[in-house]
Amino acid sequence: MTYAIRAEGLVRRFGDTTALAGVDLAVPTGTVFGLLGPNGAGKTTTVRVLATLLTADEGHATVGGYDVRRDPHRVRQLIGLTGQYASVDETLTGTENLLLIGRLLGLGRAEARARAAELLTDFHLDDAAGRAAKTYSGGMRRRLDLAASLVGRPQVLFLDEPTTGLDPRSRNELWDIVRNLVADGVTVLLTTQYLEEADQLAGEIAVVDHGRVIAQGTPEELKAKTGGQVLAVRPVDPADVSTVVAVAGEVAGTVPEVAQSTVTVPVNDPGALPAVVRRLDDAGVAVAELALRGSSLDEVFLSLTGHRAEEDTPVNALERTPA
Repeated sequence: MTYAIRAEGLVRRFGDTTALAGVDLAVPTGTVFGLLGPNGAGKTTTVRVLATLLTADEGHATVGGYDVRRDPHRVRQLIGLTGQYASVDETLTGTENLLLIGRLLGLGRAEARARAAELLTDFHLDDAAGRAAKTYSGGMRRRLDLAASLVGRPQVLFLDEPTTGLDPRSRNELWDIVRNLVADGVTVLLTTQYLEEADQLAGEIAVVDHGRVIAQGTPEELKAKTGGQVLAVRPVDPADVSTVVAVAGEVAGTVPEVAQSTVTVPVNDPGALPAVVRRLDDAGVAVAELALRGSSLDEVFLSLTGHRAEEDTPVNALERTPA
């Protein structure tokens, strides 16, 4: 197996704050690799180091076989980067934005114009090619931003929370674009705090928290870490939630979660479901929904870190800075 990105022991400090505390990564060529974690976990800092925008205080990393510290120019020739916020020039048209990037990359006028037209068609922006970017919707600006990162035909693409703030339709459109890129051989490093996004796109995921990789594997491998199955119970009467919590917690031997009158708890014993049903029946609690299912990535993250991935946590200034 070949690896497009390798990182060993990456450490980056900002004053007294340690943003990266020894990050190790190995990203197979031609795949989507997800960096999953909340705000401030170190995802953006990792991307900036790998994209040669920051230098690590300790550790070693290569992209496309080139050392990010010794050969940053070679690395930059191989990569594309889309940050958390669209970085297009709003006063320029869609075509002008891509022409500008093409010329900066050294393309001739004709080649830059042909590449811009190709990307605008691929990203379904050709009808808006002559309009100023400030007239674009959020999803259109995001697509234009991603198109700009592909002008140079990168072998490795860094997507730093690319769907932040997008509506579900625009998010799904970007997901399809990412899948097509990987089908063409591009390696994608995707950072996200959206569990569904990581589950949908990434073949392998590294869970990052407080500057460290705390777990890594395929989505299914990570889900297995929580104990395999989750019992979910919703009583007919919301007033019975407290009884359900007590019964489910006693049977499972752990504290359940409650969301919108649904009680969920990880279980290892397949006999937990009938045991809960019997006890609730004895207590006179009518059940509207009852299910035993596999764990979700959200539950994986909660199990690993003690908080959900969507929860905001204190961040350093860099994690808030557009990439």
